[in-house]
Amino acid sequence: MNQEHIASLLSSIQDPDLGSSLGQLGAVHSVEVSGNKVRAFLEVVPPLHWIAKRLDHDCKAIILANYPDAEVEILVRESQNSSDAGRVFPGIKHLIAVSSGKGGVGKSTVAANLAAALAQRGARVGLLDADIYGPSQPTMYGMADQQMRAEKSPDGKVIGYPNEAYGVKVASIGFVMQRDQAAILRGPMLAGYFNMLVEQIMWGDLDFLIFDLPPGTGDIQLTLTQRIPLTGAVVVTTPQEIALADVRRSIQMFSKVNVKVLGVVENMSHFIPPDMPDRKYYIFGQGGGQSVAQEYNVPFLGEVPIDVRIREGADSGFPFVLDPESGSLADAFRDLAQRVVQQVRKAQADASSQSVAIEL
Repeated sequence: MNQEHIASLLSSIQDPDLGSSLGQLGAVHSVEVSGNKVRAFLEVVPPLHWIAKRLDHDCKAIILANYPDAEVEILVRESQNSSDAGRVFPGIKHLIAVSSGKGGVGKSTVAANLAAALAQRGARVGLLDADIYGPSQPTMYGMADQQMRAEKSPDGKVIGYPNEAYGVKVASIGFVMQRDQAAILRGPMLAGYFNMLVEQIMWGDLDFLIFDLPPGTGDIQLTLTQRIPLTGAVVVTTPQEIALADVRRSIQMFSKVNVKVLGVVENMSHFIPPDMPDRKYYIFGQGGGQSVAQEYNVPFLGEVPIDVRIREGADSGFPFVLDPESGSLADAFRDLAQRVVQQVRKAQADASSQSVAIEL
């Protein structure tokens, strides 16, 4: 077996997300050959949770097609994270904001199920409920009556520890206020509470930290984008024009503050009657999310239909995507998570290429 030939074979394999070969990406780190045993080391753009098995399969297949008697071992690891997330949040790799231009479009439901879908795939996930006025993640994760554990550090600073359910760490102002206490806050106080959530929570090591933002383009959004090196933002809308007008403002806001829009999600896209699974009713209009994504040249991440089970899951504190009986409906959230990860990888690859260009 020829070591250089095997390296060449591996270099020809396409990265499933980035549209470039492993050779073009510099991902083939080394190849070792001993007798009929082959061990190859790959370094690929993070995160790996959706592509590691596919790369393992593709690499083994191309080697065995050329060397049928080979014993092949593929070791895949993440290349060094080029984002600035770890400088602000040590141990956290990717920071994703989930935003909407207006309330009532299901942003928090999307954020809750996105976080759960990522954790379901094996990622380490945190969810920061940054909606100070209307924190909903404690309810959606079945922790509405819980408080957040806190202690003083040696320098006298109060440190909070997120609660955890279904493999997701959750922090929220809802764990600090009483359950039915209204958050009556003005600008400086609002930013202060948000800074407390950001600066005084010990998350530990995470692959993703999801920010569930309040609706609109106000103080919280501006504070977040100015202080935190977001990997990108997911914008949630519904199909009707009144929601699309607001989502345009959200996309423009992120563009002005140089935050990459990972894509648009159209929630409540259609209704399928349980007794007529072949029928779709577009209650709020059709295709609005996809059209606004095309208008601003950002990815369209998919549609999430209206279904009472999604609402029931949110009210009962169990993210719907985790229901083993959810069937194909939960695939909408799983597909959303996969597309978000794909866009995160593209953002990481772009950041790495820009960094190399600057160094040269």
